[in-house]
Amino acid sequence: MASRRAVVNLVHAPTPSARIAAPARIQAAAQLSLRRFHHHAQFKRVRVPQQSSTFCTSQTSPPLRKSNAARQLAPTRRAYSADAEGKPPKIWDFEAVQKVTNSPNRSTVIIDVREPHELEQTGRIPGALNIPVTSAPDSFHIPADEFEDRFGYPRPPPDAEVVFYCRSGVRSRAAAGLAKEAGWTNVGEYPGSWLDWSERGGKVER
Repeated sequence: MASRRAVVNLVHAPTPSARIAAPARIQAAAQLSLRRFHHHAQFKRVRVPQQSSTFCTSQTSPPLRKSNAARQLAPTRRAYSADAEGKPPKIWDFEAVQKVTNSPNRSTVIIDVREPHELEQTGRIPGALNIPVTSAPDSFHIPADEFEDRFGYPRPPPDAEVVFYCRSGVRSRAAAGLAKEAGWTNVGEYPGSWLDWSERGGKVER
């Protein structure tokens, strides 16, 4: 009886080859997958450049394009930084500014945005207010009473026509943009600014 049980156990006992069969199949499958991966990667690296230009063009991804939202956002931000209302500041020339200075009942306010020491050296366009944009860039954003305390005169109202100038037209453009962002709607700039005014013989107030 004991010998019969031994024979049965011997028949049903797993052989060494059966015990390692499953791990061997897994390892073989993994190696096959790795070979396929490397083959695929090598195909992509080698075969694609050998195709014709037409084939490569059709297989490559098209260039990225901005979405409609992105195309709409960029112009909007640029327009806002230059003009809060979407309307560029009015451009003034020498003759237009000179006409304002010669008008006895003028309503247009000319604003010199240079620093005070610059005005001491050169003078200013007659009747111009000095509101320096470099040292006081918040002049059109602060309360009206704080503005008057700072400069000693009232600030032009938001509906007044204002014309900015500086030395060469760079700071005047920045000041015009700041005024527009603060709510001033009738804003202009004199691109020629002081250099053009003095070169063309404009009157000087000291």
